[in-house]
Amino acid sequence: MIANKTDTFSNLGLSSELISTLEDLGYTKPTPIQSASIPLALTGRDILGCAQTGTGKTASYALPIIDILSSGKSKARMPRGLVITPTRELAEQVSENFNIFAKNFSLSYGLLIGGIPFNEQNKILNKGVDIIISTPGRLLDHVDRGNVLLNSIKILVIDEADRMLDMGFIPDVESINLMIPKIRQTLFFSATMSNEIRKIGGKFVINPKIIEVTPPSSTSKFIDQKLIFSKKSDKLKNLFSIIKNLNFESLVIFCNKKSDVKRLSLKKIFNQHKVVILHGDML
Repeated sequence: MIANKTDTFSNLGLSSELISTLEDLGYTKPTPIQSASIPLALTGRDILGCAQTGTGKTASYALPIIDILSSGKSKARMPRGLVITPTRELAEQVSENFNIFAKNFSLSYGLLIGGIPFNEQNKILNKGVDIIISTPGRLLDHVDRGNVLLNSIKILVIDEADRMLDMGFIPDVESINLMIPKIRQTLFFSATMSNEIRKIGGKFVINPKIIEVTPPSSTSKFIDQKLIFSKKSDKLKNLFSIIKNLNFESLVIFCNKKSDVKRLSLKKIFNQHKVVILHGDML
C-alpha cells in the first residue's frame, strides 16, 4: 500500500485535544506515513510499515497511542503501551516526542535505557507509567529484576526493525514478545522491507495492514559503491587499507556506536587530517 497525502490532521480521526496541540506546535500537514498509519492505528489494526528516517514515523504511532491510552490509568509496574527501539539515542528522541505531543494529556512515560541507574528508573516504574520507551536489553534487565510486568500491554511498537536485525537484537525482542498478551495491537516499522524483515514481522503482527510510503531504494548514477565482506576482527584493517588507496579531499565514515566513532577518530591514520566527530551526545 502506497500512502496518499492527506491535507490536515483533522481528517485522520484524532481527538480535538490532540489536533489542537498539533496546531499549537505548528504541525499543519501530515506526512504520507502519518496519513496512512494514524487512521488504521486508531481502529486497533496491526501495521507492518516501511518508512525511512525523517518521514515523521514517530508521530505516526505516537499520536494514535496517546489518543487510545488517554482513557484509563496504569498500575504500578504494569504499563499499557510499549515502544522498543534499537538504540538509546532513538529511545530518547521518541520519549521527547511523546512528551511534546501529550503535553495536554495526563499520560505518564518511562524511558528505560542504559547509562541511567536502575534505581532511578525503578522509582518511575513504581509510580506507574502508561507507556514505556526502551531498548531491548535494558527492558529485559528490568523484567528480570521484577521491576516491570508486561502482561497489561495493549499496544506494542517495534521501531527500526531492520536496525534491530543488524545489531542482533531480534532474539531479545522475540523474548519480550512472549511476555506480552497475544491479544494486543502491534505496530511494526522498518526503514526497509526485505523478505527477511517481512518474515520477522510476521511473528509479531496478526493480519496486518502493509504500508509502504517510499519506493524501493536506488543508488544515484553518480555514486560508485562496493560491498566488502569482512570478519569483525578484520574490519579496521580492511577499512584502513581502503582509506590508504583512496584519493579524497573529504571523507565521511559512519559507525554503529558513539564509542566506535571516538575510538576511530583517534587512530594514527587520521593524524594528518582534520577530524570532526558527530554523534547524539553533542552539545
